[in-house]
Amino acid sequence: MIRRFLPMTIVMIIIFLLSNTPGKDLPSAINGLDKLLHAIAYGTLAASCLYGLHPAARDKGSLLTGMAVIFFCFFYGLTDEFHQSFIPGRSPSGLDIAADTSGAALTVLLWHWWRTRRRFSGRGKTMGLG
Repeated sequence: MIRRFLPMTIVMIIIFLLSNTPGKDLPSAINGLDKLLHAIAYGTLAASCLYGLHPAARDKGSLLTGMAVIFFCFFYGLTDEFHQSFIPGRSPSGLDIAADTSGAALTVLLWHWWRTRRRFSGRGKTMGLG
């Protein structure tokens, strides 16, 4: 079970290390590209969180599970922005938190859609409809 959380831990460490980089050491980004990168990073965090959960826990209630994962990613993004306030040349940003949460939410929505589609198509095949 603990091994399932290893990818999540690695993603969290990578996000922390990237946030720990002083502003002067960051490459200048195309306007808005940093928000896309935030969304991708936190979408990856959400996917690794979902992977870390035991399959029985994921299958019990996908809405509650998805909301918990989105909240976890939001909270980690919030603490990450707070952490950045102590790094020279960096400052917290509400838009970054919005991008983080959006990336996590999109990943959870895709997971829920895939899970629902797979479950529905599985039932159709067992009922002779597939």
